[in-house]
Amino acid sequence: MRHQITIFSFAIVAAFAAGIAISPLAQRLVSDAHAEQAPLVAAVIDLTAITHAMLPATPYPELRSKTLVNTDNATINLQSGNVDKHIHANTDEIQYIVEGSGSMWLGNELKEFKPGTLIIIPKGTPHAGAVVTSGPVKAIAIKIPPQAKGDIVFVH
Repeated sequence: MRHQITIFSFAIVAAFAAGIAISPLAQRLVSDAHAEQAPLVAAVIDLTAITHAMLPATPYPELRSKTLVNTDNATINLQSGNVDKHIHANTDEIQYIVEGSGSMWLGNELKEFKPGTLIIIPKGTPHAGAVVTSGPVKAIAIKIPPQAKGDIVFVH
């Protein structure tokens, strides 16, 4: 049963990502967060082959991230590591845990996660990793709409 739930969770994320990719409005694929947009092309990406060290550094010391898909409607990043508790006022976020386990703040609750966990973070919801029990934690992060540079506010 647990295996079926994991497959179902991954299927939801994959279907969502495929919907973004084939949307007539989704026309861009980039290799990093600051690259210019290029036309979206068909691709197969082995996320398990990408290690924490292979991902580009971000302004946040514990977080590494690579943009895999960048459209007018959404972005899909592969993230590894952690960032302090924060909110996005204008961006919904969906995370699918690929590797690692632990707990994270979601609103005012500490929630456990493991590979196969789907985390839905509506805009305005405080969230952050708290305790990593197995890691580093690697997640697919889907941001709808794409997160603007200033759309992160750290909270206590």
